[in-house]
Formats: sequence, C-alpha cells, structure tokens
Amino acid sequence: MYATASKSFSRILEELDPSENYKGSELVGLDAYQRQLKRFDIKVAGEGSDTVDKFFKEPAGAVLFPEYIVRAVRQGMDESSILSNIIATKTVIDTMDYRGVTSENEGNAVKEVGEGAQIPQTVLKLKDNLIRLIKRGRMLCASYEAVRHQKLDLFTVALRQMGATMAKSQLSDAVDVLMNGDGNRNGAKKLTTAAAGEVTYADLVALWNEFEDYQMNTLLVSPDVMAKLLLLPEFQDTGAGDIFNATGMLKTPMGAMLYKSTCVPAGTIIALDRRYALEMVCASDVQIDYDKVIDRQLDRAAVTAITGFSKIFPDAVRVMTVKTA
Repeated sequence: MYATASKSFSRILEELDPSENYKGSELVGLDAYQRQLKRFDIKVAGEGSDTVDKFFKEPAGAVLFPEYIVRAVRQGMDESSILSNIIATKTVIDTMDYRGVTSENEGNAVKEVGEGAQIPQTVLKLKDNLIRLIKRGRMLCASYEAVRHQKLDLFTVALRQMGATMAKSQLSDAVDVLMNGDGNRNGAKKLTTAAAGEVTYADLVALWNEFEDYQMNTLLVSPDVMAKLLLLPEFQDTGAGDIFNATGMLKTPMGAMLYKSTCVPAGTIIALDRRYALEMVCASDVQIDYDKVIDRQLDRAAVTAITGFSKIFPDAVRVMTVKTA
C-alpha cells in the first residue's frame, strides 16, 4: 500500500473502507486511517496518549506507524509554512517532468470587437523550460529501543518540528522563483528605495503603484525590513494591532498581508498578487522509508518531499530592495 506511486496510504485505506459508510454512527467525522487507530486502540494525542510501542503490539498495527509519522510531519509543514498564503494553486503530478503555462497576452486590454471582427486572442502555451523539482527531506535518526517508551504526543512534537524545517526549505525555493523566475526568463521587476538604508511609506506607495492589472495583496519581507516597517507611524494604528493580536499576521495600510521570513534576502520586499503569482508543483507528498519503520529499524529513515514552483504571471510580482549607501 505504501509502495503505490499514484495513491497515498490514506487514499487506499479510504477506498477499502469509505467514510460514507459510517454516516450516523459514532465514527462519523473520522477518516479511514483514524478508524484504524481506533480499531487498534491507539491514542496518538491528548491526555493518556499511548507510547510508540503501542503501534507494534500487533503486526497489523505496525503498518499504521509510517502514516502516523507522515501526518505529524505534514502537520508541522502546514502549521508553520507561509506557502499556503502566497501560492495561487497547487498542482500534484506523477512525473518528474513538468512545464508550466504562460500567456502571450498578459496585461493587454480587452478591446471593443466590432461586428464581424475577429475577437482578440489570449494564447496560453507551455513554457520553454521544465520547472525545476527539488527533493527536500530530513533523516529521522532514532532507534526503536530509544523511542519505544516515549509518549506519542511528545514524539509528534518532534516530528512537527521536522516538518517545519522542511517547509522552510520549500519557502526558500518559492522565494527564489518569485524573485529570479523559474528558468523561463520571468524574473520579477526590481525597484529600490528612495533613500539609502531606509524604508518609507512613500516607498510602499511607489511599490503599490507598480501594480495595475493585479493587486498588491501580499508582502513578504526580510526580518530587517520588517523591523523598519513596524517603526513607521502608518503601521502603528489600532486596526493593524488588532489583526496582529488575533492572527499573528500584520496588514499594511494598503490592505496587503505582511509576512516576515529569513528566507527573504536581507533588505528585500517581495510584493505580489497571491491569486496569480505562483504555482506550487508537487511530484510527491511527504514520504518515508516505510519498510524500515514497519520493521522497527528506525536508526536512519528518510522523510522527503519533492516540490517545485512555477511563476504564473510575472507582472503579478515586484521586488524592492533597500538602497545601500
């Protein structure tokens, strides 16, 4: 089941044991994998969570352990990643070769069409070069003897942190594509601040004014730039503070959501329309060396994911750097 390339373990379980068969029962709301955990009485979180050893009390229960690791890692990736807030779409493929699409008529106005006249065309075509797919991962180094008596909720925390590290690497790849393009001559237009070493509200207005056919609804900035922005009077109003207290995210006076990341080069602001800028391409979901895990040979088990990023519409991204002295 784990070795099936086109389907995940959870999807195969769901096909064998559809959730729709449990409508009206006490198991409603659980997916097929969660029902299997309940079948083997394995509690992975909360008060009274079991130890890792509980998965291996029965041979069939051991088969569930790799999926537990995958889900915990994926949870860490989803919780900590900014990616979901900057990608327009996510494409899952079953090959290592992928070409994105580009438009030859980006930004052109829709002209009036006279009677009998030909309607102007918007041509979508494949990009010249393949999208680069990168395998990212971490090595899980822990013997079964070392973790067998650990509580699963504590083990989950360690796995989530592993996922957060993988997500940060993927964000770094996304930032590179936003700034420099995906290998198809579509790097972002670059601007600089008016004064050396400073970021002013006027700089942000100039950046916002660069967008005509798109909206500047997202700003991704380096930590040093974030510190400069937070000192601007325009960022110190009550409304922005309320949003930050409620969500941990900041909203600029222009309405754009503001995110800080060390993946962004120092002195850099990436402005984008998240609806049109970036496509995330996934050649594989989170995977693990399932055979080593099931056989309790956890000494070195690789947890990996293969992803890439494609620039959809180049004009949906602008980059501003802080001018140096």
